[in-house]
Amino acid sequence: MLALSPKVEQEVLLLPSDERLALIDKLIISLNLPTQADIDKLWAKEAEKRIKELDESKVQGIPGEEVFSELRSNLSK
Repeated sequence: MLALSPKVEQEVLLLPSDERLALIDKLIISLNLPTQADIDKLWAKEAEKRIKELDESKVQGIPGEEVFSELRSNLSK
């Protein structure tokens, strides 16, 4: 990890908390991460795809209890 300039770090830490929060928001936005809305759209698309595959018998569902039983078994190892 790159070292933060001590001067910059000191100046940032001297900012009032509301200004530090605003700076954090700007830094996070600058990372161009997907928003929750983007993530929700992707999950909705995936869910629709899976429902279609089930409806068209391209895949077969697995009963939930079977899935959880296998998970419990794997976690207890």
